[in-house]
Amino acid sequence: MNNHKNTNHIPVLGFCAHSSGIGKTTLLTQLIPALIQQGLRISVVKHAHHEFDIDHAGKDSFKLRQAGAVQMMVASRQRWALMTELVRTPHAENDPNLAHLLAQMDGNLTDLVLAEGFKHEAIPKIEVHRSALGTPLLGSEDANIIAIATDTPLPIATPQIDLNDINAIAAFITTWLKK
Repeated sequence: MNNHKNTNHIPVLGFCAHSSGIGKTTLLTQLIPALIQQGLRISVVKHAHHEFDIDHAGKDSFKLRQAGAVQMMVASRQRWALMTELVRTPHAENDPNLAHLLAQMDGNLTDLVLAEGFKHEAIPKIEVHRSALGTPLLGSEDANIIAIATDTPLPIATPQIDLNDINAIAAFITTWLKK
């Protein structure tokens, strides 16, 4: 049983884009320090569209997972990481379940969870858009998009924030959190 505060009450804000390579991670790496400066504790859940591994061949934890451990936790004085192998069944979802992932987080450690990717989830989102890339906007298809962080003003009604103004994006988020 988890001894941490329920994450159902922690605000979740998604960052999405039409496709990868738009700059979501770059934006978040700049935005997180700005939000921390405003006194917020930030956690992130990142969706990966491909297989990944945070463990390395030859390490004890890797050997234990390869031996069949369904969950493998590595812990030190500085951090801990839990790796869970998902069972593949013919009816298994292709994408991870955001609600399940959020339930694994310790709500005592965070004031806001930023979810990178997860564009199909019904959560409030900021769309990252670069006009030069010519990708369509998701906002017309997704009523959960509360703003667009863009490098060029767009002729649409959705609130827009200058993609290159990290302080403006942070201010938008803190105002949104107060609502």
